[in-house]
Amino acid sequence: MANTKIIEQKELRVGEVATKLRESSCTVVADYRGLNVSQITELRKQLREAGIEFQVLKNSLTRRATAQTELTELDEHLTGPTAIAFSTGDLVAPAKILTAFAKKNDALKVKGGVVEGRVVGYDQIKALADLPSRDGLLSMLLSVLQAPVRNFALAVKAVSEKQEA
Repeated sequence: MANTKIIEQKELRVGEVATKLRESSCTVVADYRGLNVSQITELRKQLREAGIEFQVLKNSLTRRATAQTELTELDEHLTGPTAIAFSTGDLVAPAKILTAFAKKNDALKVKGGVVEGRVVGYDQIKALADLPSRDGLLSMLLSVLQAPVRNFALAVKAVSEKQEA
């Protein structure tokens, strides 16, 4: 019979993972098989700098956590060696970092994830990674809002120059 202390520790760990799944704005699941230690260290460093938690978790433990959080569709991505990136802040950062790293290192395979409580596949994670950053989107919005005012000012200037001539 299993030791009750070990079972309690495992249940506590499942609860921690379930909490991370609930609180995370973006969770990305990846297969890290084939990466060497220096590559994993570099990936962890990039993720840590962006405020993203990256863990290698047992699939059985993660499946129990997905059952608690009603994210059982994620179970199809929990095969083979699995590493999970949890981000509570930036929604796009884990997808951007992991897909960019996967382009440079063929061994890393992004499988899917959870975005704002919804399970998504690789295609949606890739689409999320291709979005511009928040600052980029804000600058695009400002240029769109500024264009009519700029065009009006140019028209007024042209009219005044025409009347002077």
